[in-house]
Amino acid sequence: MAGNAVVEEIFAKYLPNFLFILLRTSIVMSFLPVFSSKNLPTHFKIGFVVVISLVLSSVVDIKVSLPELPFFVIQEVLFGIVFGMAARAIFMAVEMAGQIMSNVMGLSIATAFNPEMGQSTEVARFFGLATVLVFLTVDGHHDLIFAFVKSYEILHPGSIQTEGLIARAISGGSNLFIMALKISAPVVIVMFILNMVLGFLYKAAPQMNIFFIGYPVFIFVGFFVMLICIPVFINLIADNFDSVRDELARVLSLARG
Repeated sequence: MAGNAVVEEIFAKYLPNFLFILLRTSIVMSFLPVFSSKNLPTHFKIGFVVVISLVLSSVVDIKVSLPELPFFVIQEVLFGIVFGMAARAIFMAVEMAGQIMSNVMGLSIATAFNPEMGQSTEVARFFGLATVLVFLTVDGHHDLIFAFVKSYEILHPGSIQTEGLIARAISGGSNLFIMALKISAPVVIVMFILNMVLGFLYKAAPQMNIFFIGYPVFIFVGFFVMLICIPVFINLIADNFDSVRDELARVLSLARG
């Protein structure tokens, strides 16, 4: 009976902490790059989230009254989404840039004939894998875990300020689009110039079938430009990963108020 009493006391003390920490951890991890990848087994993701929550539940003390519970849950969910989106912004920008490059190169022309095929994601997948490799090379996964654990030290559960987080989430959307344009700029500019050249050729020789001549040229030149710009792309992504640390610190500062 004494053993059961000890077990009940441990559960009563640490179970609420574990559940509240599990809420923030599961939301953040569902957005974080690499950790949220479909290539990772689901059992590994669940186990990783549970282990982190168990470790933190013994050092983080959460006291929330029943009337404050809905507001606490909303704060945790909002912070988890904004934090995860800030960490994933570069990966989303790279994917968007890949879609832009696919469109200007003509790799998505198949959707014009068969819309059910969906968007072409080969370029986005290639750059996404390159981004993951750079992310792991610069120890970005360690920085994200450290920042997440540090959030419990800076932000006591229940004291998160949501006003600044909402404004930051809105402004982050415009920054995401700007970053995607920077990544895809070399291919987009070259394709624009190539379109102008082909337009002049069509005016000079209207009998030429520019449609069937232009698309192989677009694909060849597009891949050639991507190939020679890979070092620039890697340096740009590495520099942006350095800014992710500042962005996460800014999110923590806004949430603290």
